[in-house]
Amino acid sequence: MRNERDIIVILGPTASGKSDLGVRLARTFNGVVLSADSRQVYRGLDLGTGKITHQEMSGVRHELLDIASPRGQYSVSRFVRDAMRVIHTIPLERPIFIVGGSPFYIDALLKPGSFSHVPPDPKLRRRLASRTTAQLFAQLRRLDPTRATTIDRANRRRLERAIEIARGTPSPIAPPAFTFRVLKIGIRVKQSTLFARIDARVDRRMTAGMLREVARLHRHGLSWKRLDAFGLEYRFLARIIRGHVSRREGITQLKTAIHHFARRQMTWWRRDDEIVWIEKPSAANALVRTFLRNR
Repeated sequence: MRNERDIIVILGPTASGKSDLGVRLARTFNGVVLSADSRQVYRGLDLGTGKITHQEMSGVRHELLDIASPRGQYSVSRFVRDAMRVIHTIPLERPIFIVGGSPFYIDALLKPGSFSHVPPDPKLRRRLASRTTAQLFAQLRRLDPTRATTIDRANRRRLERAIEIARGTPSPIAPPAFTFRVLKIGIRVKQSTLFARIDARVDRRMTAGMLREVARLHRHGLSWKRLDAFGLEYRFLARIIRGHVSRREGITQLKTAIHHFARRQMTWWRRDDEIVWIEKPSAANALVRTFLRNR
C-alpha cells in the first residue's frame, strides 16, 4: 500500500528569507523542516553557510543539519537516502517543509526515479585531472546544460562529479514506498534588493566571526584545497587568510560571487513551471492552508 506525503518546498535564491519562512510555516501547520542545503549538512560550517541557529528554529524540528564530517564527501545520493530515512519517521499527518538553496538536491529527492546513482570512476577522474577548471565546465555544459546552469564553475570536485554522473550508466534510485503530494513555493525578490541583502548579510557574518570560523576549520585539519571545494565564503575567506588578497578585496569578490550564484539558482528554477512564486512571505500561509485542506 502506498501512502501520500504532504511536501511543501520553500525555495528561492540565497538571502531571500527561506529559513525564516520555513520556520513560520512549520510552526503554523505543525510541520517538520527538512534542510536541502549541500553545505549545511557539514558540522562546523555554520556562519559561512548561513546555517539556522537553535534559537532561530523556535522549537521547530529541523533535519539533515550537521550530519556529516567536513573531512568526508557528502553526495546527492546520500542526501536522498538520508532524507527518505527521515521522512519515514515523520507521521503522515505532519507536513514536511523542504527548505534550502540546492536545487539539484531538491530535484533528486522529489524525482527519485529520474536520479541516477553513478559510482566513482577512477580512470575518468585521472583523465579529468589534467584539464583546467574552465575545460571541465565546458565539458559539463556540453554533457548536461541544465546542471551547468547552477553548479559552481570554479569547484573542480563538483565539476568532476557532475561529469561523472552525466557520462555514467544510469542506475535509478528505487522509488519510495509512498507518493509525494508537492507544493512548491518560490520567494521572488527584486534583484537590487536581493543583492543589497546579500551584501549586508556578508557584513553581518564577518562581524559575527565568519573569518575566524574558516581559520578554525583549517586549524582543525581541513586543507586549503578542501576549504576551496566548499566554495563561496570558504574559498574567498581562505584567500584572505593566506594573504592572496586583501580583506577588502576578498569581501568584494565574495559578494560578487554570491550575486552570480543567486542568478544561477534563479536560472535553474525558471524552468520549473510547478513553482508558485510569491513576493510577500505572508502569501505563503494561504497557499499552504489551501494545499493541506485539499488532501
